[in-house]
Amino acid sequence: MTMEARHPLASLDGLRAELGDALRTDEAALNEARADKSGHVAATFPLAVVEARDIADVQATLRFANAHGIPVVPRGAGTGLAGGAIGGVGEIVLSTRAMTRILEVSLDDELAVVEPGVINADLNAALLERGLWWAPDPASRAISTIGGNIATNAGGLLCVKYGVTREAVLGLKVVLADGRLIEVGHRTVKGVTGYDLTALMIGSEGTLGVIVEATLRLRALPKGTAVTVKAEFATVEQAARASSVVSASGTTPAIMEILDASAVRQISAHLGVELGSGAVMLAQTDGVGAAEEAASIAAVIRSLGGTVVLTEDAEESTRLFDIRRAFHPSLEALGTVLIEDVAVPRSALPAMFASIERISAKYGIPIPTVAHAGDGNLHPNFVFSAPEVDGHVEVPEHVWAAADEMFLDCLRLGGTLTGEHGVGILKKRWLRDELGDDSFELHRQIKRVFDPANILNPGKIF
Repeated sequence: MTMEARHPLASLDGLRAELGDALRTDEAALNEARADKSGHVAATFPLAVVEARDIADVQATLRFANAHGIPVVPRGAGTGLAGGAIGGVGEIVLSTRAMTRILEVSLDDELAVVEPGVINADLNAALLERGLWWAPDPASRAISTIGGNIATNAGGLLCVKYGVTREAVLGLKVVLADGRLIEVGHRTVKGVTGYDLTALMIGSEGTLGVIVEATLRLRALPKGTAVTVKAEFATVEQAARASSVVSASGTTPAIMEILDASAVRQISAHLGVELGSGAVMLAQTDGVGAAEEAASIAAVIRSLGGTVVLTEDAEESTRLFDIRRAFHPSLEALGTVLIEDVAVPRSALPAMFASIERISAKYGIPIPTVAHAGDGNLHPNFVFSAPEVDGHVEVPEHVWAAADEMFLDCLRLGGTLTGEHGVGILKKRWLRDELGDDSFELHRQIKRVFDPANILNPGKIF
């Protein structure tokens, strides 16, 4: 693909004068920016990539883009799973990955102020010596940025006890589509002045503004020794029923994950380990009552036909959850993966697992599934083979048909299309089904208020 085929570059001269080498048009940068971890690759290269170093770079880019009617795709580390940060023809990809400063840590107020390019795990490594941590814990924590976590309202293994990203953000600085900088939220624990624009920005997937700074709510590190529970069940429906009973029992583990038999087989084969022969539940309790809570969970598991092992060994616990985090890499070794992210009420988990198994058999598609069982969030992964055309993999129609059936089953069970990955380009065709016509139109009106020229991440979500 030639540079001329992408876009004439003369129109970027004014922006280059302001940004210097932060503006990139080389093939390597453009090629990287047309894909993320969803498996989707844009068929064409974007116009340019801006590697913003500070807020001024972000403002300059958006002022220029707004004046010239050029679409802008905000991007962090590119680890998203819904195609929300993919750039294509005629678009500027605005990356905040290079904005990596931790600006402040307050022990007294239990908060941190950070730039959006800070890696999730790096922040917690820096907080460790101060006895603090930022609780959101996506499986991609070693590679995902704080800004990306906020833009998608990311979740992860610890959400069952500590909440998703929204519960851990106090305030934001955001650059709007025309380059204006606004501050939303507070440093205070309480604050109800005006509409909650902070919550609106969290999960907006770069369609309302570009997050350039975040004030985060921190927690003291849990005291005591964590206890990990590993249980095996003959079927995933049994495991799902056990997780629902645990949730209803009044015990709240920090982590409660389920891997169906197919996921267990693929991870075991990929890593060369023996994880189990059926479905597996991994749970962890923490805090001063960890041992008693783990014993309570073990009793529920045994009463429902599962076998269980408890461990307080930190290395063994790390090993078990590293195996769980290897789920996606193990599937990528098999072929193209359409990574899904539905959530249902916890009592509906058995029915949702049964639906996935039925759809897998009906369409002849492997759908290994893991779940953040404690909050009803499942990750069915459709594994298929398809040829690449110019680096772009088209999802076959029978895979979309299977996904369509799964999404509609999820909604019938009182669920939602996405628990933590976002809508992006992957799920926008089903958004109206969940929201309804009136709510869908209100969403579009809100988008127009913040971005009347529709330059921020057009084609995503809606």
